[in-house]
Amino acid sequence: MESTTSRKRNSHIAHILRKSWYHLRLSVRHPSRVPTWDAIVLTAASPDQAHLYQWHLNRAKRIGRIAASTITLAVPDPNGQRIGSGAATLNAILALATHYQNLHLDDLSSHTEVAKEINNGVPLPEIVRFMAKKHILLLHAGGDSKRVPWANPMGKVFLPLPYLAADDPDGTVPLLFDHILAIASCARQAFKNEGHCAIYYIYNLPKMRSIFSMYYYNNQYGGVFTMTGDVLPCFDALSMVLPDDAASIVTVPITLDIASNHGVIVTSKAETFSKTVTVSVVDNLLQKPSVDELEKKEAILNDGRTLLDTGIIAVRGKAWEELAMLAYSCQPMISELLKNGKEMSLYEDLVAAWVPEKHEWLRARPMGVQLVQGLGKHRMFSYCAYDLMFLHFGTSSEVLDHLSEAGSELVSRRHLCSIPATNASDIAASAVILCSKISPGVSIGEDSLVYDSSISGGIQIGSQSIVVGVNVPQDEHCKRFMLPDRHCLWEVPLVGCTERVIVYCGLHDNPKISLSKDGTFCGKPWERVLHDLGLQESDLWSSKEKCLWNAKIFPILTYFEMLRLATWLMGLNDQNSRDLLPLWKSSRRVSLEELHGSIDFPNMCIGFSNHQADLAAGIAKACLDYGMLGRNLSQLCEEIMQKEISGVELCKDFLGSCSKLQEQNSKILPRSRAYQVQVDLLRACGDETAAKKLEQKVWDAVANETASAVRYGFGEHLREAPGNLSVSAYQNSFSHFTPKKVKVELPVRVDFVGGWSDTPPWSLERAGCVLNMAISLENSLPIGTIIEITQKSGIFIDDDAGNQLLIGDPTSIATPFDHDDPFRLVKSALLVTGFVREKISMGLQIRTWANVPRGSGLGTSSILAAAVVKALLQIIDGDDSSENVARLVLVLEQLMGTGGGWQDQIGGLYPGIKLTTSFPGVPLRLQVVPLLGSPQVISELQQRMLVVFTGQVRLANQVLQKVVIRYLRRDNLLVSSIKRLSELAKIGREALMNCDVDELGAIMLETWRLHQELDPYCSNEFVDSLFTFAEPYCCGYKLVGAGGGGFALLLANNAECANELRLKLEKDSSFNVKVYDWRIYLGSQV
Repeated sequence: MESTTSRKRNSHIAHILRKSWYHLRLSVRHPSRVPTWDAIVLTAASPDQAHLYQWHLNRAKRIGRIAASTITLAVPDPNGQRIGSGAATLNAILALATHYQNLHLDDLSSHTEVAKEINNGVPLPEIVRFMAKKHILLLHAGGDSKRVPWANPMGKVFLPLPYLAADDPDGTVPLLFDHILAIASCARQAFKNEGHCAIYYIYNLPKMRSIFSMYYYNNQYGGVFTMTGDVLPCFDALSMVLPDDAASIVTVPITLDIASNHGVIVTSKAETFSKTVTVSVVDNLLQKPSVDELEKKEAILNDGRTLLDTGIIAVRGKAWEELAMLAYSCQPMISELLKNGKEMSLYEDLVAAWVPEKHEWLRARPMGVQLVQGLGKHRMFSYCAYDLMFLHFGTSSEVLDHLSEAGSELVSRRHLCSIPATNASDIAASAVILCSKISPGVSIGEDSLVYDSSISGGIQIGSQSIVVGVNVPQDEHCKRFMLPDRHCLWEVPLVGCTERVIVYCGLHDNPKISLSKDGTFCGKPWERVLHDLGLQESDLWSSKEKCLWNAKIFPILTYFEMLRLATWLMGLNDQNSRDLLPLWKSSRRVSLEELHGSIDFPNMCIGFSNHQADLAAGIAKACLDYGMLGRNLSQLCEEIMQKEISGVELCKDFLGSCSKLQEQNSKILPRSRAYQVQVDLLRACGDETAAKKLEQKVWDAVANETASAVRYGFGEHLREAPGNLSVSAYQNSFSHFTPKKVKVELPVRVDFVGGWSDTPPWSLERAGCVLNMAISLENSLPIGTIIEITQKSGIFIDDDAGNQLLIGDPTSIATPFDHDDPFRLVKSALLVTGFVREKISMGLQIRTWANVPRGSGLGTSSILAAAVVKALLQIIDGDDSSENVARLVLVLEQLMGTGGGWQDQIGGLYPGIKLTTSFPGVPLRLQVVPLLGSPQVISELQQRMLVVFTGQVRLANQVLQKVVIRYLRRDNLLVSSIKRLSELAKIGREALMNCDVDELGAIMLETWRLHQELDPYCSNEFVDSLFTFAEPYCCGYKLVGAGGGGFALLLANNAECANELRLKLEKDSSFNVKVYDWRIYLGSQV
């Protein structure tokens, strides 16, 4: 059973990663709001590995992990020779500068300083200044992954890590690289934005703000952020504080026993800005220090711990410019290192240049003098991240530990895979199966990992084993192959080989440990392996160094022969091995080291893409043939289209089967979903014209489904009498002139949480839940209508914008309406209330007003529609109950083409704060539960909450259409976000019932984050800067409604903060917002 400590750890990791992924997606989808990296650079061990990494980078950009505007570059060590992480850093920066020169000479020449001097190239100072303004993510991913050998072909940084994969079950399996990108996207925000102040987050630390404000507003420099590829550092990188014109290293307190095997940072007396943030100058660097050395160097903290060097380094401002300058002139230094066979470490040599205490030591190191001269003018700071949690992937067993120890909240154990029924296979529940096809008759043990593989029937995989890239054919000769417990099995395509080489070892084997030091193969000491198999050392090694890494043990034969020999080499063959030993000796054999240098990377990438496409096609076909279209076919088609030859043909086949969908499931499958599937498949096939033509049917279907859910057959009977009014009673209402005048005034609504769960088609298929509140503005109810029966026939409409219209024949009103028709709201109200049934002898005069700005987000349009519908029903003595009016307005909005939900009219029709739940079905049912809050919570809300008009106007339906399309596609991230919004509405009600206004603030913040997940364009730089300005005074904030502008809710920490914030907003001319006086509308009969 999972322990409490483990649950807390997993919960913390899930929270950090989910928050980081949110920022990654936001920065990719809207980089002008949330800055992203200008370039992402990976170091590689060889040109071939660099080509593989570039393929991964291109794929990451295709699937939305990296912004389209970001430059991606994989840089190999020169000549494939090791030069150390420090020299690799300089080489990577130089390669990027060269890349910019090749790609962006026009951009460079646009700078006035540069334009004067460009002549057949870019002089050194100009390209350096150009680079110094860029924000670079540099990831050290080179090396040979000796201790995780099965990850060697793909690169350890690209190993599968299915954390949070369940959030997007139709998406690709997250890789370690993807999670690193997510953490790094938050770190990007700490660099700010080149002289801007439009940053989404700022830190609520007044002392820190005063120290770094000059950089926040005036910084014109970029920076470089360096990480390693075998570690996932889980911490809140948004909170990082990075002093400008300096290098910074991220540290974390650790116990002294751990410190003895790692690098340690010694800092000056720290200045602590909060319980979780400490920034201080670095005084010294220690490598694997003893306790005595830690004491002597004063490296032990007050709590008995010391600061671990995490390997995460940021360089900003002039320090970054000087590093770029050094990199641009580093070729002679690198040549010298290559000539002498030396290496320059990032973590020992290069960073020492920013620590004066290390300068004397550094000058005696290779290229140390140049480092001190080039970088030594600036200092290094330590940013201590107390909450940082390291996930190290240095060994195969560590990889499995991180998967097996994590709970279901964090790890998805089945993702994009084909698995037989439980009575046709034996697959342990704790096994992790990713991107794999498992045939019937397969057995997989506990805590094992199977990735990118096809496993045929009869194969047995033991517990705690790893199988990667294995494709066992459906062949009688291959049946009954067994992989023992705690073993790794993988396949590698080699240049010049037809067959993929089968490779294997024990889970705990360390390929670097020699035979003389008790090295192992398949979990057994080499001496025993040699004895049991009848081998000589000379059969495996020709060099003095004898270890698994250079043992020529893996044969290259036919697939079946390699499987037989694998069984024998692993010690599982009980039969006479006389024929196997000669076969093995006579075969061509390779070592892990040789494999590392001979991998056919293009073939491997093609095979991976085709395998992924086949899996996606199988899932899509099953969804179309047997399911209810619950998968995201648009997303699956993106993978199918990567198939080398037949991707388009597969999508065309799927499109051909769509005609049967509605026939087979006409009573259950929403027509809007069926049409959207066809639109997505048409786009996958490249037929954009047909897709656009069919899109109108999607929206028509949503409108018809909404109408049907609200009133039986409503879509076909718009001309019937309204509500429960009989036809004869309706005729009597207008048979002779009877003076009658009705006035309806309504409040506006502000929504705390739950919006979007009220919107069709979501609310037609799933439960929705919204917490909102009716309010008056400036001491009045701002929305209203007056309707009067007149002797003169016809309908005269007059609004507060001065628009007027006389409709002589009401039966002429018909949909669709022009989107710029100012009277379509009233016309739609006349339709849904039945006034177009036939000509009437009497007339109507309708006047409407809404004393709030257009596009306010306060539900103005729907509430005005509710007022008009209510007044029309009162004119004819119809059913003007709030429930009936709310449902009619839902239909009205579909007729108008705005497609809104039910929360706006509920918010205006029902007084006070209420939790409204909708239950899908025909008809749609609404349950409104008033919040019986105490006078204390009502008073506290009115004192602490500011209702602010931002001046930013945007129509909600522009946001709404994007969200509805994503839902119709069954976008899993959107579905989970709306589910969470609905859940938060219930939590918010409980918070208010318990008078916990601060908890409501936290809910508003999460709601605002989720709204941006639904559509990043629901905010803009102005709104971001407003919230940044207000954040120190507030416990919560959000835009009301769908966002994009309009009104904002700012929930202050207390009444004093509310008053202070209001004064500052009213005085600050840069915002030019209006703070409204408001009151909760607790009701009188309207």
